[in-house]
Parts: sequence; structure tokens; C-alpha cells
Amino acid sequence: MSGDVTGTLGQADLRIRAVERLKGDVGAPVSRRSASEALSVLFDMASKPSTAGSALAVLHELQVHQVELELQDEELRRSRVELEATLRRLTQLYDYAPMAYFTVDKIGALRELNLTGAAMLGCVREQLFGRTLLSFLAPRSAGDLQAMLARLTDGVPSASSTLQLVLGDGTPRNVSAFAKRDPAGGCFLLAFVPYRRAWG
Repeated sequence: MSGDVTGTLGQADLRIRAVERLKGDVGAPVSRRSASEALSVLFDMASKPSTAGSALAVLHELQVHQVELELQDEELRRSRVELEATLRRLTQLYDYAPMAYFTVDKIGALRELNLTGAAMLGCVREQLFGRTLLSFLAPRSAGDLQAMLARLTDGVPSASSTLQLVLGDGTPRNVSAFAKRDPAGGCFLLAFVPYRRAWG
């Protein structure tokens, strides 16, 4: 879906639809308020035979332009409804994904996380913002995560490692961690998946 509404409709198509609506061929009745105001402004021109044709042409252009704006407004409203529905769907996909997603800054502080990530850390999501992810890791794993983030800062496209979470009750839990730089800049995107050894 294009962000340029005029481009989406096509300027010629917009003009044709506006003229048709003015003629009453399609769509809802057109508000005549602006046309009435334009008539009063153009009344003096219209009362003189030498400028009457020009005044009517200008009035018609104003009416067509008004309807073009109404059509653009309708298209923007439809686009907004579609975008809001898409955002709700993507937010649900993110929140309820089967793996834990985290966005951390350069020191590992949590900026965003999904519900799966909050559950993995054993906390309510709202209580986690600003806390460092390193505080949930065993000391060696905290160092491994810092090394992953340093490699990404140095330009490596992605990094992965097995890390050990230490939950509130002291229970260790191994996770496979995958990390990339956030394309928006300044942060890192992490995915944690519970670690399972390969059968051997």
C-alpha cells in the first residue's frame, strides 16, 4: 500500500471521480457550503458579462478541488483503519510468539520485550523495562552476552551463543541466544529459545 494517497488513486482518476460526484452520478451528496462561499466571492466577477465565464470556470475548479480533497480524506481514513488492524495483528504475533524477544541497548538494558520474554524471566513485563538483561544471567553468560553485543557493535551482522539464565529461585536454565543490530539503530534485537541438546 502506497503512502502517497494521490499516487494510489492516480491524479486523473481522482479528478474524474470528483467531477462525477459533483454531477451527482456517484457517491454521497457533496457539501455545497464551500461552493456557496465561493459564489459570494465570485459574485462580482459573475455579474459582469466580460468575466462571467472566468468566474464560473474558477468556481467549478474550486468545487472539483474540494471533492478531490474529500476523496483523499476517505482514502486516508481507509488506510488508517487498515494500518491499525495490521499493527494490532503484528503486535499479537510479537507478544505471543513461542520464543522470547528482547530489545536491549548497548549496556543490555531492556527497552522492549514480548510476553514470552517476560514469562521466561519470571516477571511482569512492565516491571522489566530499564532493567539489565545481564542481571538475569549467570556471570559467565553475562560476559558472553556482552561479547556478543561488542561483536555486533564492531560490525558482525549476527551473533549467537548458549547462555544460562538464573531465575528468581536460583534455578539455572540454558537458552540459545541469537542477536542482531536493530535496523532502527542504537539497540540490539535478541531472541532466546530454550536450549535442547541434540539426541546423540
